[in-house]
Amino acid sequence: MDTRLRIGIAEAVGTMILVVGGPGTAILATGSFFPKGTVGILGVALAFGLSLLVAAYAIGSISGCHINPAVTLGLWVIGKTKTKELPFYIAGQIVGGLFGALVIYIIARGSLIPFSAKASGFASNGYGIHSPGGFKLGAVMLAEVFFTAVFVFIIASTSRMSMPVGLTGVTIGLTLTVIHLVSIPIDNTSVNPARSLATAVFQGSWALNQLWVFIVFPIVGGILGGSLWRALRPASDELTEDASEAGAPAPYGRRPQPE
Repeated sequence: MDTRLRIGIAEAVGTMILVVGGPGTAILATGSFFPKGTVGILGVALAFGLSLLVAAYAIGSISGCHINPAVTLGLWVIGKTKTKELPFYIAGQIVGGLFGALVIYIIARGSLIPFSAKASGFASNGYGIHSPGGFKLGAVMLAEVFFTAVFVFIIASTSRMSMPVGLTGVTIGLTLTVIHLVSIPIDNTSVNPARSLATAVFQGSWALNQLWVFIVFPIVGGILGGSLWRALRPASDELTEDASEAGAPAPYGRRPQPE
């Protein structure tokens, strides 16, 4: 199978896992289904982090497990993503996210408790009256740029050659958990345009109108985070990576250790 096609399929599978695990927990384990037994912000944050962690180990050796257009573009700035592979990464992420949201929608509609994606919000990202904490557009824009930049910076810094291989997925999963703990009250946490698109399509009204914010500003943050790491990364890491071009991708674009 063509390498780029394998990347697209792997990214679709990984993004599906993230959407089913993250927004799926927010939709099915909180709110109208379990008003007295909700997992709360902590539970949803853990669900996102654990979903990313397991996806990283599942498909990291195939595509690097970006499962996020902002991550893909941030790593492209560093040179860890090839330009010719960008469409396959992003297309796979969009398709996988939409499929994951469809799975959650079908399951939710199968409950005896009446469910409406439009009325529930379907774990969509929003600002103003659609922000869980009532945060305005400016605060949401800053949060998405800042947290995505931090996320991509940590991805880049922990996927370097000198980082122990087994710790990358754990580190990034915990980072995403912390980001959600802080920013769920702000806008339900995007830092991932594919995740935001997936839920907004099913909410179908205000979420689609506000979707541009959760596409533009995570991408800006991802590029900033990648650019910052590119400026700061040690020359020794850069030389080691340049000397190890061959081999399959590992989590987040990390190249395998030379034998």
